[in-house]
Amino acid sequence: MPVLSLGSMRFQQSWDDLPSRDIDSSSQNKLEEILRLAVRKGFHHVETARHYGTSELQLGWALRNVPDSKRLLQTKVPPRQDPHIFERELELSFKNLQCDYLHLLAIHGLNHSEHLEQTLRPGGCMEVVRQWQSEGRIGHVGFSTHGRTDFILKVIETDQFDYVNLHWYYINQDNSSAIQAAKDRDLGVFIISPTDKGGHLHTPSSCLEKLCSPLPPIVFNDLFCLANPLVHTISVGLACPGDIDNHLEAVKLLPQANQLVAPIHNRLTEAARLSLGDDWLGTWRVGLPSWEDTPGGINLTVLLWLHNLIESWEMENFAKARYSLLGNGGHWFPGENADLLDKEVSQRDLEKALEESPWGKEIPLILRKLKKRLGGGSKQRLGKY
Repeated sequence: MPVLSLGSMRFQQSWDDLPSRDIDSSSQNKLEEILRLAVRKGFHHVETARHYGTSELQLGWALRNVPDSKRLLQTKVPPRQDPHIFERELELSFKNLQCDYLHLLAIHGLNHSEHLEQTLRPGGCMEVVRQWQSEGRIGHVGFSTHGRTDFILKVIETDQFDYVNLHWYYINQDNSSAIQAAKDRDLGVFIISPTDKGGHLHTPSSCLEKLCSPLPPIVFNDLFCLANPLVHTISVGLACPGDIDNHLEAVKLLPQANQLVAPIHNRLTEAARLSLGDDWLGTWRVGLPSWEDTPGGINLTVLLWLHNLIESWEMENFAKARYSLLGNGGHWFPGENADLLDKEVSQRDLEKALEESPWGKEIPLILRKLKKRLGGGSKQRLGKY
């Protein structure tokens, strides 16, 4: 595996499946231009998914026109209660990609126990995958997840998977124990969306740019991820050919990663400490109920994390996008935002749920501030599944 993987979620024409006749030549030409450049620069691993709209269909054409003898091809198919539906989707992926063999298949979006049961139960989706492996059509099987760390650990411990696609980057290191567990069980570790979900680093705040200088925030974050020996590859989603430059710079600087990352980490940490204080930074998670156990399903952990990013590094645009996704992200980004406070959810009920938190009186004030600053909009997660 190369240390950079070409992610294909964002350079397709449409998030809906379209017939071939509706694919614009300009869209296809751009995709092939990106793929051609990626091959020249060593991006031999290409990954997509059944529910990335027209991505598989367009890639199928492009891969034929842009050959690469070292290419490793991956797609992702979600689990289904009916394994026959899962197999039909798998068949459609192969048809769209015009391939007879996939090096890597991920069960897409193992985010909670029902998905795991659908996958591993007798007669479930994994039996379909094992049959296809026995026929020489699939190489390694992994899983992608946006689930909680304790659930990811549970999936890893099944010993049914060869690799994991998960979130872990500088601004969110919650899954550190999961990548260690993956190492202990000899799973490959593939980091999802370090640039976009890692903080909208393609459009960083001026504060973040200053704190990361002399490196662009993308380069700093890439180095942070790749300097960890537990991480094997990170996804690079290119919307245009120029997006590749910062990631290639990070690879060039990788031998110096530790000495480059350390002073920037120190500056970021000090900025957070000065903005939020040691007491808050050390205890803000203590006693927080899960979103399922919070009135209105408010996701306190995510909301307070967004508060920290705004106050520390002025990441308001990223925070607004994440905030507006709460309530609209389904199992990919569960829970509600703070718009429910003082409407369906009273301060009294919220404070009762926060009885174990040392910040139970302050948190409602923080949520009101977030509501005023970020609220009033909604954002649907990309894709239908």
